Amino acid sequence: MLHAFQMLCPGCVQHALPQASRIHALFGAEGVAVVGLHTVFEHHEAMTATALRAFAYEYRLAFPIGIDAHAPGEPVPQTMRAYGLRGTPSLLLIDRAGRLRRHSFGAEDDMAVGAAVAALVAEPV
Repeated sequence: MLHAFQMLCPGCVQHALPQASRIHALFGAEGVAVVGLHTVFEHHEAMTATALRAFAYEYRLAFPIGIDAHAPGEPVPQTMRAYGLRGTPSLLLIDRAGRLRRHSFGAEDDMAVGAAVAALVAEPV
């Protein structure tokens, strides 16, 4: 599971990051990897790596978080562009074979996401 977020995104802070934390806690033992992706497309000067470390500490985010890279002169980060993300929060579910199985933008219902993750976990290896 890849959760793309920004620190200054209310929907990310209120819904997506807590959801990612719950999925990490519930499905981590099942082999589900949860990765946060800080994908900044606005307020670049405020969204530093140092600020992100403090943010992750304060919100007790226990899953790994990467920082989406920018190509020179491009305001939209590379992973955001590559996956066609429309904004934050965005959720990507990728199966064991590396296939993108869910691509969504905005807050998603916990039960629906949990069911989708459980279905992927239940698939034969």
